Amino acid sequence: MAGFVIHLAIAEEYLKFSQKNENYNEFIDGVIAPDMVKDKSLTHYGEKSSEVQLDRFLEDKNLENSFNRGYFLHLITDYIFYNKFFDKYSKDIYHDYDILNSYLIEKYKVKLPEKIKNQISFKEGDLILLDKDKVEECIKVCSSMEIDEIAKEVRNPKFYDKWLKIRELKYL
Repeated sequence: MAGFVIHLAIAEEYLKFSQKNENYNEFIDGVIAPDMVKDKSLTHYGEKSSEVQLDRFLEDKNLENSFNRGYFLHLITDYIFYNKFFDKYSKDIYHDYDILNSYLIEKYKVKLPEKIKNQISFKEGDLILLDKDKVEECIKVCSSMEIDEIAKEVRNPKFYDKWLKIRELKYL
Protein backbone atom coordinates (compact mmCIF):
# COMPACT_ATOMS: atom_id res chain seq x y z
CA MET A 1 0.00 0.00 0.00
CA ALA A 2 1.12 3.51 -0.63
CA GLY A 3 1.21 5.62 2.54
CA PHE A 4 -1.69 7.82 3.66
CA VAL A 5 0.05 11.02 2.55
CA ILE A 6 0.78 9.64 -0.92
CA HIS A 7 -2.89 8.67 -1.27
CA LEU A 8 -4.00 12.10 -0.08
CA ALA A 9 -1.58 13.90 -2.42
CA ILE A 10 -3.06 11.92 -5.32
CA ALA A 11 -6.58 12.74 -4.17
CA GLU A 12 -5.83 16.47 -3.89
CA GLU A 13 -4.32 16.53 -7.38
CA TYR A 14 -7.13 14.42 -8.81
CA LEU A 15 -9.79 16.72 -7.35
CA LYS A 16 -8.07 19.80 -8.81
CA PHE A 17 -8.43 18.56 -12.35
CA SER A 18 -11.37 16.15 -12.29
CA GLN A 19 -14.41 16.95 -14.39
CA LYS A 20 -16.56 15.27 -11.75
CA ASN A 21 -18.07 17.34 -8.97
CA GLU A 22 -17.04 15.12 -6.05
CA ASN A 23 -18.09 15.69 -2.46
CA TYR A 24 -14.65 16.53 -1.05
CA ASN A 25 -15.10 15.04 2.45
CA GLU A 26 -16.73 11.85 1.19
CA PHE A 27 -14.06 11.42 -1.49
CA ILE A 28 -11.22 11.87 1.03
CA ASP A 29 -12.93 9.47 3.46
CA GLY A 30 -13.07 6.91 0.64
CA VAL A 31 -9.41 7.47 -0.18
CA ILE A 32 -8.27 6.66 3.37
CA ALA A 33 -10.88 4.00 4.22
CA PRO A 34 -9.06 0.93 2.82
CA ASP A 35 -6.07 1.51 5.12
CA MET A 36 -8.12 2.22 8.27
CA VAL A 37 -8.45 -1.49 9.12
CA LYS A 38 -6.05 -4.04 10.54
CA ASP A 39 -6.62 -6.71 7.87
CA LYS A 40 -6.07 -4.81 4.64
CA SER A 41 -6.64 -7.90 2.51
CA LEU A 42 -10.36 -7.44 3.21
CA THR A 43 -10.42 -3.84 1.99
CA HIS A 44 -8.03 -4.32 -0.93
CA TYR A 45 -9.81 -7.38 -2.35
CA GLY A 46 -6.64 -9.46 -2.56
CA GLU A 47 -4.49 -11.66 -0.36
CA LYS A 48 -2.29 -8.64 0.44
CA SER A 49 -2.79 -4.91 0.06
CA SER A 50 -0.13 -4.99 -2.65
CA GLU A 51 -2.23 -7.49 -4.61
CA VAL A 52 -5.29 -5.35 -5.26
CA GLN A 53 -8.07 -6.94 -7.29
CA LEU A 54 -9.82 -3.99 -8.95
CA ASP A 55 -12.41 -6.20 -10.61
CA ARG A 56 -13.51 -7.64 -7.27
CA PHE A 57 -14.07 -4.14 -5.91
CA LEU A 58 -16.26 -3.29 -8.91
CA GLU A 59 -18.26 -6.50 -8.42
CA ASP A 60 -18.89 -5.47 -4.79
CA LYS A 61 -19.45 -1.70 -5.10
CA ASN A 62 -20.62 0.87 -7.63
CA LEU A 63 -19.02 4.22 -8.47
CA GLU A 64 -22.17 6.28 -7.95
CA ASN A 65 -20.96 8.20 -4.89
CA SER A 66 -17.84 10.14 -3.95
CA PHE A 67 -16.87 7.75 -1.14
CA ASN A 68 -16.71 4.74 -3.48
CA ARG A 69 -14.92 6.77 -6.15
CA GLY A 70 -12.28 7.82 -3.59
CA TYR A 71 -12.01 4.22 -2.42
CA PHE A 72 -11.51 3.06 -6.03
CA LEU A 73 -8.83 5.74 -6.57
CA HIS A 74 -7.05 4.36 -3.50
CA LEU A 75 -7.09 0.85 -4.96
CA ILE A 76 -5.99 2.07 -8.39
CA THR A 77 -3.09 3.85 -6.70
CA ASP A 78 -2.00 0.75 -4.79
CA TYR A 79 -2.24 -1.33 -7.96
CA ILE A 80 -0.14 1.13 -9.94
CA PHE A 81 2.28 1.74 -7.05
CA TYR A 82 3.25 -1.95 -6.83
CA ASN A 83 2.71 -3.10 -10.40
CA LYS A 84 4.15 -0.19 -12.35
CA PHE A 85 6.53 1.77 -10.11
CA PHE A 86 7.97 -0.27 -7.25
CA ASP A 87 8.79 -3.96 -7.29
CA LYS A 88 10.47 -4.32 -3.88
CA TYR A 89 8.96 -4.40 -0.43
CA SER A 90 10.29 -4.34 3.10
CA LYS A 91 9.32 -2.74 6.40
CA ASP A 92 11.70 0.09 5.40
CA ILE A 93 8.89 1.45 3.24
CA TYR A 94 7.26 2.91 6.38
CA HIS A 95 10.52 4.68 7.23
CA ASP A 96 10.50 6.17 3.72
CA TYR A 97 6.86 7.29 4.06
CA ASP A 98 7.79 9.11 7.27
CA ILE A 99 10.64 10.90 5.49
CA LEU A 100 8.49 11.88 2.50
CA ASN A 101 5.44 13.01 4.49
CA SER A 102 6.47 16.62 5.22
CA TYR A 103 7.65 17.20 1.66
CA LEU A 104 4.47 15.76 0.10
CA ILE A 105 2.14 17.60 2.48
CA GLU A 106 3.76 20.91 1.59
CA LYS A 107 4.11 20.30 -2.15
CA TYR A 108 0.59 18.96 -2.74
CA LYS A 109 -1.20 21.02 -0.06
CA VAL A 110 -2.41 17.86 1.66
CA LYS A 111 -4.98 18.36 4.39
CA LEU A 112 -4.69 15.57 6.95
CA PRO A 113 -8.10 14.33 8.12
CA GLU A 114 -8.41 14.49 11.89
CA LYS A 115 -8.98 10.72 12.14
CA ILE A 116 -5.50 9.91 10.77
CA LYS A 117 -3.37 12.74 12.15
CA ASN A 118 -2.05 10.53 14.96
CA GLN A 119 -1.06 7.86 12.40
CA ILE A 120 1.22 10.13 10.38
CA SER A 121 4.86 10.27 11.41
CA PHE A 122 7.67 12.53 10.31
CA LYS A 123 11.38 11.75 10.08
CA GLU A 124 14.44 13.17 8.46
CA GLY A 125 17.07 11.13 6.70
CA ASP A 126 17.73 9.22 3.53
CA LEU A 127 15.22 7.09 1.70
CA ILE A 128 15.98 3.37 1.80
CA LEU A 129 13.48 1.75 -0.54
CA LEU A 130 11.59 4.47 -2.39
CA ASP A 131 12.80 7.06 -4.86
CA LYS A 132 11.28 10.55 -4.46
CA ASP A 133 11.14 11.19 -8.21
CA LYS A 134 9.33 7.89 -8.81
CA VAL A 135 6.87 8.67 -6.00
CA GLU A 136 6.14 12.04 -7.62
CA GLU A 137 5.74 10.38 -11.02
CA CYS A 138 3.33 7.87 -9.47
CA ILE A 139 1.34 10.76 -7.95
CA LYS A 140 1.20 12.47 -11.34
CA VAL A 141 0.10 9.32 -13.16
CA CYS A 142 -2.53 8.27 -10.61
CA SER A 143 -4.03 11.72 -10.15
CA SER A 144 -4.49 12.24 -13.88
CA MET A 145 -6.47 9.06 -14.48
CA GLU A 146 -10.18 9.06 -15.13
CA ILE A 147 -11.86 6.72 -12.66
CA ASP A 148 -14.82 5.83 -14.91
CA GLU A 149 -12.55 4.99 -17.85
CA ILE A 150 -10.41 2.75 -15.67
CA ALA A 151 -13.54 0.97 -14.42
CA LYS A 152 -14.55 0.27 -18.05
CA GLU A 153 -11.09 -1.12 -18.82
CA VAL A 154 -11.01 -3.26 -15.66
CA ARG A 155 -14.30 -4.87 -16.74
CA ASN A 156 -12.92 -5.57 -20.25
CA PRO A 157 -10.85 -8.79 -20.51
CA LYS A 158 -8.79 -7.13 -23.25
CA PHE A 159 -7.13 -5.02 -20.53
CA TYR A 160 -6.24 -7.89 -18.18
CA ASP A 161 -2.49 -7.21 -18.29
CA LYS A 162 -3.02 -3.51 -17.68
CA TRP A 163 -5.31 -3.70 -14.62
CA LEU A 164 -5.56 -7.23 -13.26
CA LYS A 165 -2.20 -8.93 -13.64
CA ILE A 166 -0.28 -8.87 -10.35
CA ARG A 167 3.49 -8.52 -10.46
CA GLU A 168 5.36 -10.47 -7.82
CA LEU A 169 7.23 -8.24 -5.38
CA LYS A 170 10.75 -8.87 -4.20
CA TYR A 171 10.70 -8.99 -0.41
CA LEU A 172 13.88 -7.71 1.18
